[in-house]
Amino acid sequence: MNAAALTPRLHLWGRLSSINVRKVVWALQEIGVPFTRTDAGLAYGVVNDAAYAAQNPNRLVPLLQDADYTLWESNVIVRYLCARYGGRAPAQGAGLAGGGPGALEALYPEDLQRRFDAERWMDWQQTTLNPAGSPAFKQLFRTPPEQRQPALIEASRAAMAPLIDLLNTHLATRTWLLGQHFTMADIPVACDVHRWWGLPLPAPQAPHVQRWLNAILARPATRGVLDLPLS
Repeated sequence: MNAAALTPRLHLWGRLSSINVRKVVWALQEIGVPFTRTDAGLAYGVVNDAAYAAQNPNRLVPLLQDADYTLWESNVIVRYLCARYGGRAPAQGAGLAGGGPGALEALYPEDLQRRFDAERWMDWQQTTLNPAGSPAFKQLFRTPPEQRQPALIEASRAAMAPLIDLLNTHLATRTWLLGQHFTMADIPVACDVHRWWGLPLPAPQAPHVQRWLNAILARPATRGVLDLPLS
């Protein structure tokens, strides 16, 4: 079904400096469904308002409202959007596995095993990749220089190294995480990798990840999301 034909009433709460909000905005732009957004969290406040807390008791961002339905947790929101509105999106660039320009790909895989493959990578991002890289990001971007702890940054770098190696090996024979087609799995993982690449640390030696990230950044739907500075 055409996303525009559904005329959804989608509203998103969350600031674009949040990696979790970036995932959702990128997914919305991949799908091409209209939405509005309100900055929320950190300096923007909102999350502690009673009305917001009633919809998201975690008092975090993002929060999605789809008509009278609300949903929190970023990866779940991405799954929901791709399942509800995603359909198929145009491929970008030639692929190692044969996915050339103009090919169509299901953001939310129809095949059950491929869908759970996508789910696995999304869970890996949330439970493994993000906890490894977040300490360095928070130290370098959200901690005053005089309060930074180099040991935390180094521990984060050491934790990320084998994960980037794992991803590099996986992408050596694949264009995207699931093969020749871009899917919902690429969105959260790429947000974390893109942030890691933006830290003032020695660049990882991961050519297959770099090639994948270049293809990610070539997607028009990443404009206004992954081209923003880290903060």
